[in-house]
Amino acid sequence: MAKDAQNELVFVPLGGVGEIGMNMAAYGYGTGRHRKWIVVDCGVTFARPHQPGIELIMADPAFLEENADDVLGLILTHSHEDHYGAVLDLWPAFDKPVFATAFTAAMLAAKRASDDIVDNVAVTQMRVGRPFELGPFAIEAINVAHSIPESCALLISTPVGRALHTGDWKLDPRPIAAAPTDVARFEAIGRAGGPLALICDSTNALKDGESPSEDQVAANLAAMIADAPHRVALTTFASNVGRVISIARAAEKAGRQVVLSGRALHRITGIASELGMMEGIPPFLDQDAFSKLPRDKVVLLCTGSQGEPRAAIARIAREEHPAIDLNAGDRVIFSSWAIPGNEREVIDIQNLLIDRGIEVITQRDALVHTTGHPRREELKRLYDWLKPQVLVPVHGEAAHLEAHAQLGRQHGIQHVVHARNGDMVRLFPDPMHFPGEVRVGELYLDGNVLCTPEESGVKGRRRLSFGGHIVVSLCVDGRGQIVSGPELAIEGLPDVEDEEESLGQLIRKTVAGTLRSIPPKRRTDTDLLSTALQRAVRGEVSAYWGKKPNVTIFVHGV
Repeated sequence: MAKDAQNELVFVPLGGVGEIGMNMAAYGYGTGRHRKWIVVDCGVTFARPHQPGIELIMADPAFLEENADDVLGLILTHSHEDHYGAVLDLWPAFDKPVFATAFTAAMLAAKRASDDIVDNVAVTQMRVGRPFELGPFAIEAINVAHSIPESCALLISTPVGRALHTGDWKLDPRPIAAAPTDVARFEAIGRAGGPLALICDSTNALKDGESPSEDQVAANLAAMIADAPHRVALTTFASNVGRVISIARAAEKAGRQVVLSGRALHRITGIASELGMMEGIPPFLDQDAFSKLPRDKVVLLCTGSQGEPRAAIARIAREEHPAIDLNAGDRVIFSSWAIPGNEREVIDIQNLLIDRGIEVITQRDALVHTTGHPRREELKRLYDWLKPQVLVPVHGEAAHLEAHAQLGRQHGIQHVVHARNGDMVRLFPDPMHFPGEVRVGELYLDGNVLCTPEESGVKGRRRLSFGGHIVVSLCVDGRGQIVSGPELAIEGLPDVEDEEESLGQLIRKTVAGTLRSIPPKRRTDTDLLSTALQRAVRGEVSAYWGKKPNVTIFVHGV
């Protein structure tokens, strides 16, 4: 393809820049309205406490919908929820192909079956080291080490320049059940010359040195399993197949059998087995076998590393699991880290176990978990191999992005772009940054409903969680006489037994006083009566309680 100086390669982050989660980005080639677009990743993040009732959050694809005719396809770097979790919710409407490795495709199919999702997407298998063309883009998947099988960086080539989208990666020379990062390919890309932009993971840019190798974690876990006097239970990210394999090997060496508890673990180990990743690993036992095994011959591998209330380790901690119980002297290893926002729930589970005399080991005590993201020395090595002209830090919160940008500048990268969601970054020719160029936002998955934050009713839920709810209902006839009521419903307000006057009595007295203060003829104006009662009840309860409740008045004319 001949170079055309009028065409541009642009990058638009749609989610996951300035935060952890819901990664989605678009690359455009062409000019103005004639650009063709490819999308990289389509992930979710989990709701925070200020978003009650919301299951998942994903990037709003409004920009892509506006350009739907020019969107060529979606490429997935790997199958962590923050990179692929929104595909089945958002992508069927586009009716465009999805490109993924065999493991990611299998994970997507299993997710659809497990969640009873009707809509489907057409998946084209992507193979590492085998470039394919999508319109004006040539795309090559490059193997990188991470904490899930078949993670890929993407080399995106166009006539005006190339972009290396790292996805999630690290430089682990000894990963478990996976190939290491393809350093030779990165070096070859750097030697090839020509303009290159690096769009790079920033998650660990605040940390010096290099991330520990997975085999160091494996050795530590093996030692802890071998010297445990009684049962050993471990919880980790279910998607970390390498960690699961390490635990299985350690259990076998210690003469123990592995019991699995949790749907996600069964699903993912099943996929890994079907793809030949579990060869030589003894079969796992289901949770029903737990009680039949001697106390010193079992390793329990269970879900719940993020404090999920219905996951296996949480139910075990609360002594509510139907098939599994632990006793004082048993050992529980949290082979994971708490995703920001989940810390309190994880600590609560750990405290429940400790209170029962169970030994709890976390990453604070020993190297029982390692990240799947690069630290500063790994980032610098990647710069040296690729020799990029442009650096765009992505995938991280503001502190991570800023640290990554400073590191890139210190290392001599010519153009370092501080992009955020909705910005448009022209990578080539002549790098340039256009803040806020694209409309972006969030969508909430609320039960089975996909909606905007404004549509979700979350603001009302927060008000209810803070101020409770008072409902007053009464009927007024045409002469302004009260013919029924008032009936009260009070939810979420304090009910103190030793108070001289209960809250219900206070509300009834307030309603009665307000009704007496309004002449009968004016009571026939239901709007006026409703407003007066709402103000009076809210004011009196606020004076009594010190908080303003939510008050709803129903005045029925009869």
